[in-house]
Amino acid sequence: MTPLLRILVDADACPVKEEVYKVAFRLKVPVQVVANSFLRIPESPLIERVVVSDGFDAADDYIAGLADAQAVVVTADILLADRCLKAGATVISPTGKPFTDNSIGTAIATRAIMADLRAGAGIVGGGAAPFSRADRSRFLSALDAALVRLARTLKGA
Repeated sequence: MTPLLRILVDADACPVKEEVYKVAFRLKVPVQVVANSFLRIPESPLIERVVVSDGFDAADDYIAGLADAQAVVVTADILLADRCLKAGATVISPTGKPFTDNSIGTAIATRAIMADLRAGAGIVGGGAAPFSRADRSRFLSALDAALVRLARTLKGA
């Protein structure tokens, strides 16, 4: 794979870290696992643990600062996804859904509407659907495809 290519993981609540490692080892792509606290990671020169302060958005700020056209970012955070897309990164949610320039505006608007509904009307939602085996499989496929596509693009540049 292309040496500049890398994966940045918003790791604190990420349910697919093991899948990221699996793809990274197979394709030999370095990974930075960014969290507000110590997380156990595999011992490998490909995997780097980055522990940031527990300050508000510290992990997001760190990831957004590194996001560029050579990075694939794994996050469920819509606002972080937006920042990374603006920096040129490829962004994938843990369910395998890619965030794109075409989809991020709708995702941000939906997030804002739901926050307003919860705050103003006292509506309590059930939260996200439970994470499934299908989500895990979809994520693996999406991450693999994104890395292969990005590596081809970078080699052609």
